[in-house]
Amino acid sequence: MELRQLEYFQMAAKLKNITRAAERLRVSQPNITVAIKKLEAELGIQLFDRSQKQLSLTPEGTIFLTRIELALRNIQDAILEVNDYKQLQKGTIKIGIPSMIGAYLFPRIFSSFQEKYKHLDVYLYEEGSMAIREHLERDELDFGIVIISGAAPSLQLLPMAKSQVVGCVPANSPLASKKSISLNDLRTSHLIMLKDGSYLRNLVQRMLKDAGIKPDIVLESNQVETIKGLIASGVGMSFFLDFIAENAFGTKALPLENPVTVDVGLAWKKDRYISKAAQAFIDFCNTTLKERNVSPMK
Repeated sequence: MELRQLEYFQMAAKLKNITRAAERLRVSQPNITVAIKKLEAELGIQLFDRSQKQLSLTPEGTIFLTRIELALRNIQDAILEVNDYKQLQKGTIKIGIPSMIGAYLFPRIFSSFQEKYKHLDVYLYEEGSMAIREHLERDELDFGIVIISGAAPSLQLLPMAKSQVVGCVPANSPLASKKSISLNDLRTSHLIMLKDGSYLRNLVQRMLKDAGIKPDIVLESNQVETIKGLIASGVGMSFFLDFIAENAFGTKALPLENPVTVDVGLAWKKDRYISKAAQAFIDFCNTTLKERNVSPMK
């Protein structure tokens, strides 16, 4: 049994597709197919049910996957730990950032960090907060700068800012004259929503569902500046964090009638080994917060 066979099996099980697993691992499809067949022959069991269009695990395959994922994670952590005996000369950090937060909060952090640690490579992955949390849970990212309110207990959290959810409406809209926006105001409003995987989208949809309101969603986008432009043009309204909606031309930001606040911050997996490169980023964020007289919440 080879480590490569286990890695191929894990990726195929995760993506439920041999072709996509091959693309992700940058190997040929036959390599993965042959490796999995050899693994099945060695174990004397069938790991995948191939009778359906989508690849799915057999009961035996599910049990095997649970066990080997822990083993592969331990191996990965062991390699990282051994490499950490070397001085912090190089390293990589994978960070997930939502487009909304990334455009306004992350650049200030990243530019200062890169200046101090020029030898470290930082890779950014842009998705919604909810999707990034899932990637962290699956050990696919080192960090996420996300909305951390309601995050899973398995994640370590470093709050960096508290923000209020606001409704952003066209400046010439009748709603713009109000002091706050209520759920009833949304019954007749056109909504521009962030795409699936966004914390704000989930939050708004949950509030509307609880109020028995079926939203009129006219457009979906994860491009914040595009949404702002659409609002200013009178296409509809949307929801942002307050620091993002500030001073947006042709729009007005209104607090919710029942205010909702969220914490934005750094998240990472608790039980995952922290490399020296990753620890350097955590320490840098902590120092930056202290310099701004912000006390991180435990």
